[in-house]
Amino acid sequence: MKKYRIFDAHAHYDDEAFDEDRSEVIKELEEFGILGVLNCGSSVATSRTSVELSNKYGFFYAAVGVHPENAEEINEKTLNEIEILSKNEKVKAIGEIGLDYYYKENPETNIQIQAFKKQMELAEKLNLPVVIHDRDAHKDTLDIIKQFPNVKGEVHCFAGSVEFAKQCIDLGYYIGVTGVVTFKNAKKIIEVIKNVPLDRILVETDCPYMAPTPLRGKRNRSEYIGYMIDKIAEIKEISSEEVTSQILINIKDLFDIDVIKK
Repeated sequence: MKKYRIFDAHAHYDDEAFDEDRSEVIKELEEFGILGVLNCGSSVATSRTSVELSNKYGFFYAAVGVHPENAEEINEKTLNEIEILSKNEKVKAIGEIGLDYYYKENPETNIQIQAFKKQMELAEKLNLPVVIHDRDAHKDTLDIIKQFPNVKGEVHCFAGSVEFAKQCIDLGYYIGVTGVVTFKNAKKIIEVIKNVPLDRILVETDCPYMAPTPLRGKRNRSEYIGYMIDKIAEIKEISSEEVTSQILINIKDLFDIDVIKK
């Protein structure tokens, strides 16, 4: 696999999958050409850890927020803690927030919606972009982001239609592309990539989850992002270098993280 100087827009190095060798893995990332990583919180606890990682490693940045599966965590106290965490200069987004209607055991829809709205309000207040998790909830996700026209962000691990992608882009959002694009059954995201401009695409691993083909089933890592880069280049019939160059510009435009000068 070729090394690319690239930014991983969504990772979870706080995950227990890295407990035994986290520092070694992170040290190796820079050797593989990774210029930066946005480590995304999914709860108050993991948001704290994301900030700790960003403080410890110069090329790490943090998003802080509560994932829809943990929506019941959201109350005045936890929102205040997220706001305090967000004052750290390495915090570049509120996330991972949103809606997940896939798992029946997730909190009730109304609880998820309220948690999502509260965190969108916080992002608007703090003038920070958001990282949105949307699974089987496209309509409600769109309805909510329309209510916050001043908030921009990324729809992480995009799984919607071309039409939905264009609606999100019109509202100021970027499309997050994961290892799913390399899977055999990835027809939907391939059509999206064909039909949306490169200046609205981000690449992300969501590691340790969703390793790309040919590494499916293995623990994912940021350097595997090269497989996504090559696939996007193939779909758009451009060079991988063109993809990486534009995506670094996109990272700067959305998250105010300038790694191009590195």
